[in-house]
Amino acid sequence: MVEVTQDLIYEVLRKVQTDVSSLKDNVRELRQDNVSIRNHLHMLQGDVNNLHGTVGQIVDRLERIENRLDLREFAEAQARFEPHP
Repeated sequence: MVEVTQDLIYEVLRKVQTDVSSLKDNVRELRQDNVSIRNHLHMLQGDVNNLHGTVGQIVDRLERIENRLDLREFAEAQARFEPHP
């Protein structure tokens, strides 16, 4: 059986320390990636909100146009029943 010495414990602790340091770096990178993704999602949400507003304006304009066409169609239909000179 291997005798446990201070040198062996020191080597194992150095390896653990290196692994922990590597893990800390990886976690830091993951956090930065997470922040970057969150920022992109916020920008996308802003774009979606702008699109909703634009579509709402287009729907309003379309409704006004449809209302005008209904009035015109009503006037044209009414003109058929009016006597012409």
